[in-house]
Amino acid sequence: MARKLPRPLRSQAWFGGDTKDGFIHRSWMKNGGLPDDAFDGRPVIGICNTFSEFTPCNAHFRGLAEQIKLGVLEAGGLPLEFPVFSCGESNLRPTAMLFRNLASMDVEEAIRGNPMDGVVLMAGCDKTTPSLLMGAASCDLPSIVISGGPMLNGKFRGADIGSGTDVWKFSEDVRAGRMPREHFMAAENGMSRSPGHCMTMGTASTMASMAESLGLTLPGNAAYPAVDAHRARLARLTGRRIVGMVAEDLRLSKVLTRRAFLNAIRMNGAIGGSTNAVVHLLAIAGRIGVDLTLDDWDSAGRGVPTIVNLMPSGRYLMEDFCYAGGIPAVMKEVSDLLDLDVPTVTGATLGDNIRPAENFDPDVIRPRDRALVRDGGIAVLRGNLAASGAILKPSAASPELMRHRGRAVVFESIEHYKATVDDPALDIDETCVMVLKNCGPKGYPGMAEVGNMALPKKLLERGVRDMVRISDARMSGTAYGTVVLHCAPEAAVGGTLALVRTGDIIDLDVDARRLHLDVPEDELARRAAAWTPPEPAVRGGYQSLYVERVMQADRGADLDFLVGCRGHAVPRESH
Repeated sequence: MARKLPRPLRSQAWFGGDTKDGFIHRSWMKNGGLPDDAFDGRPVIGICNTFSEFTPCNAHFRGLAEQIKLGVLEAGGLPLEFPVFSCGESNLRPTAMLFRNLASMDVEEAIRGNPMDGVVLMAGCDKTTPSLLMGAASCDLPSIVISGGPMLNGKFRGADIGSGTDVWKFSEDVRAGRMPREHFMAAENGMSRSPGHCMTMGTASTMASMAESLGLTLPGNAAYPAVDAHRARLARLTGRRIVGMVAEDLRLSKVLTRRAFLNAIRMNGAIGGSTNAVVHLLAIAGRIGVDLTLDDWDSAGRGVPTIVNLMPSGRYLMEDFCYAGGIPAVMKEVSDLLDLDVPTVTGATLGDNIRPAENFDPDVIRPRDRALVRDGGIAVLRGNLAASGAILKPSAASPELMRHRGRAVVFESIEHYKATVDDPALDIDETCVMVLKNCGPKGYPGMAEVGNMALPKKLLERGVRDMVRISDARMSGTAYGTVVLHCAPEAAVGGTLALVRTGDIIDLDVDARRLHLDVPEDELARRAAAWTPPEPAVRGGYQSLYVERVMQADRGADLDFLVGCRGHAVPRESH
């Protein structure tokens, strides 16, 4: 029986009436066995699936989609699944970030061009969450997110190990001679033990947490492991809920408010979330039309304690976080820092959603007086080396390096870095500042996760574990260190980063939010006059479009022509 709704549904522009066009749309859909009453006015729910066997984080989505469909059917809707480009972080080259915007275009046009009234966004791996939200925000239909969930904790030689975080650690231990290579290779089989995405607080877990913090998921969505039965139940309940959202006309623009984004920024600080959340939330806000800037990350995040004791900032993993209480328990702990009256996809306020939450493990979700870092938000740095801003994650950095002045050792590209970093003749010590150029949005292209440069082997062998590193690149959310990222303008467009030379003095002061290249202005002007832009890595195709139209990191690295909400008006007929 079709659910009575207060307004005609968008899908009826395709499936309603007795015209030739209605005949065409219904008839072809019936070749899958749909009966007449499937088109009687009930909500048509699109299930936007980022399944791909090249994206191992999302490879279990076929089963999850079936649970969503059951929920939609139980609530009186018609579920129809559709695929979109899957941005798999682990395999996609040169970087999944290059294709985030392409995937968002796929999502946007698929939603607008098809007869759906609401959409379930199936996300997991790092860029799948922002690409789906960016595309859906540009359409503004009722939309809800279901994440695929993290893997079970990694296990190796009697200890828990974490995705990414321990890869970086083990790799440096091998190079320093502290770990046998055969142990390194054996750890490979213990790190990824089940379906799901990274079980550290990397970008996948962070973006699932951001989606929940924004009010776009059912409570508890971010933390339940992919293989936990709770994940299947959440999927089923999500399918039911989207039908209710269509009836209520609860569109993304009603949830994705500026207040919701500020909540998410504060929550990113509380969980020790990935620096990648910065570019993703800026891009999502740009699509829905919310005024959000890099400065909001600094002002809203200041004074937020990091209380989630997870790798890479702490010691535990997402499975432990789930059992401790997940995002609702963190929100309750920092509730005085949040706007609890914001609406969410549940139909209730954020405050209503978290009221039953409990913290079952105060070492995983710590009380404020035992925070990992007292001020854990993202630090936004400015100065002549980053006129439009750069960022640093204090909870992953070394306190003794947060104020540092050192000699630059410059790598002109990632290839230059790889070819020279372990050269015994490289003139570098632990007081130096490693500088990597031409890895930003245009320069790589795609702004790859190479900013957390591994330290030179000769320093690792001496016991050095951290140095100041600066680039226009990103870094994995699973990484750690005193790493300055997202320098804007980037080197490839002639930002000051392009002008840095080995031997220059760089001054970093995180408390003062300062990043300064100590070179006279007239000398910088001479260097700028002699600078020539690098040749593009690829000519033609999507990459040329990307390089031509991508904005800088401080604006979310979206394509300039994609900013804004274009709505979900029914397109003209196809026949």
